[in-house]
Amino acid sequence: RGGRGGRGGFGGGQPASVKHSFQTLCLDKETGDTLWVREGMAVIPHEGHHPTNSYSSGSAVTDGQHVVSFFGSRGLFVYDMEGNLAWKKDLGDMSTRNGFGEGASPVLHGQTLVVPWDTEQESYLVAFDKRDGSELWRQNRDERTGWSTPYIVQHDGTIEVIVNASNKVRSYNLADGSLLWECAGQTVNAIPSVVADDRHLYAVSGYRGNAAMAIQLGKRGDLSGSDAITWTLSRGTPYVPSPLLMNGRLWFTQGNDAVITCVEAQTGKVHYTQERLDGPSGFYASPVGVDGKVYLAGRNGTTVVLEDSDTLKVLAVNRLDDPIDASPALSGNAIYIRGHQHLYCIAE
Repeated sequence: RGGRGGRGGFGGGQPASVKHSFQTLCLDKETGDTLWVREGMAVIPHEGHHPTNSYSSGSAVTDGQHVVSFFGSRGLFVYDMEGNLAWKKDLGDMSTRNGFGEGASPVLHGQTLVVPWDTEQESYLVAFDKRDGSELWRQNRDERTGWSTPYIVQHDGTIEVIVNASNKVRSYNLADGSLLWECAGQTVNAIPSVVADDRHLYAVSGYRGNAAMAIQLGKRGDLSGSDAITWTLSRGTPYVPSPLLMNGRLWFTQGNDAVITCVEAQTGKVHYTQERLDGPSGFYASPVGVDGKVYLAGRNGTTVVLEDSDTLKVLAVNRLDDPIDASPALSGNAIYIRGHQHLYCIAE
């Protein structure tokens, strides 16, 4: 809260000149009533952000026992489900490329909370005990500013934390932070999070180039250019949105445009590619899927619903008079959409 950063053209905005309140809100999912609000801090941010970014682009995460809000340079705040502060942590100030701002989210698995910190000055992945904030491990990273949220996958008894990035996709052992494998081949500014099934890890990126690849799980070491890469694709990949993996199919958009590709995940066989969708102006939100449907929320407030199939079939086009940049959240029979002005619950 407190307004957006400076304009800054295609680069970052000027640093803010007024205090911003960094808050975590809990709403009743059935009624939308506010149950509690907690302010982590009120401060003048040290750095601006891209005109389409904000100071709260990261998502809160929960395991049903704790709620974690990560405001980057403004700190890490962990609450119980009633909004009582369990602990907080100041990680310092980020310096982001071109002042674009921050945006990656933390991930929770068991008792471990993993926080990404890729900046222009110092980059690392750090794990905390979610119960008391004690640091479990920290792994330095050969990366510059990153906006990719880590992904956790379990394979052959090992729990891996995998992070997409410009230099390499890297996998770390959740138990101790040790590097398990790495693989080059993404574009610069690799923002999309990875996804995985029981055989492959899928990584995509689409700034100043196009890259999509399926990497076999269970391998170790530097996998760059090796036969651990089952397939690659060099067209139609996303800049900001993450891909969707569902029922053996991988969907991803092109750049930030309203263009969609669907491939067979295991083989890379293209079902359809670079098909333009009427209605949305483009996408920052990632596609989400449930019950045989794929939902793509456009930046102009228009959501397209596709059939989960090998052929492109539009089932519905729905419009809200509110721009959408956040990925929809699914819970039960409801879809929650965060617009620029309002939070919406759409349900039967």
